[in-house]
Amino acid sequence: CRVEYLSRARTAAQSKAVLKGLREGEVNILIGTHRILGKDVQFKDLGLLIIDEEQRFGVKHKEQIKELKNNVDVMTLTATPIPRTLHMSLIGIRDMCVMEEPPQERMPIQTFVMEYNEEIARDAINRELARGGQVYYVYNRVQDIAEMAGKVQALVPDASVAFAHGQMSERQLEEIMYDFVNGDIDVLVTTTIIETGLDIPNANTIIIHDAEKMGLSQLYQLRGRVGRSNRTSYAFLMYSRNKMLTEVADKRLGAIRDFTELGSGVKIAMRDLEIRGTKWLSSHPEVF
Repeated sequence: CRVEYLSRARTAAQSKAVLKGLREGEVNILIGTHRILGKDVQFKDLGLLIIDEEQRFGVKHKEQIKELKNNVDVMTLTATPIPRTLHMSLIGIRDMCVMEEPPQERMPIQTFVMEYNEEIARDAINRELARGGQVYYVYNRVQDIAEMAGKVQALVPDASVAFAHGQMSERQLEEIMYDFVNGDIDVLVTTTIIETGLDIPNANTIIIHDAEKMGLSQLYQLRGRVGRSNRTSYAFLMYSRNKMLTEVADKRLGAIRDFTELGSGVKIAMRDLEIRGTKWLSSHPEVF
């Protein structure tokens, strides 16, 4: 089989060659980001569509993908199915298969939900670094992420701290992630771009800033960036100090705190659908 891929990281010449092979049927398997939704992407005979990390694709995106060919088999993969997909499975429109057994030697992630506390953040980082590990610090505001990285550096002056976000150039972002994978960076202050696709076994503590502003599925995916080895891992979900949480935010944080066992993604998704309630269903009649 000839396997190719499309993404924004490919040059124009590379993309042109892949698209030509796709149209002529020379490319058997195409792996791609949202780039495959481009109007210039044409398959000679598409038979199977596999959507990984399904929660990152909206309804509009998936309808666009299905238009690539009407009679195409579709398999979606995700740790946290979005409400639309979950509901379609529950009422029998789609089949659902659940993998309930985690990889060997994996342990549940120790999860803590609390007000933002610099002392706890410092202790958590120092504890992880003391055992030779690395830390994610999730801060989802690009405009002042550099300032937050400076604050984290002040908390742990002996650590190597860097920041990353999606508005960086591909090369700059790649270099930072390469350094983090190689252990040259101790603490990575980052936006939610790390939500999927990263498997770094040495990073086993994650601190999520302003956790109350994130969705339940997103929090579950972010927590899944740690605990990818046989070490005990820790997730600290910190919400803004001296701020009253909304009822929905309180329920979300409560759910992520309660469901810590491995393979609880479907339970999280069910709780998410429950929190959104009938208001969500009435505003999405396409599920019927």
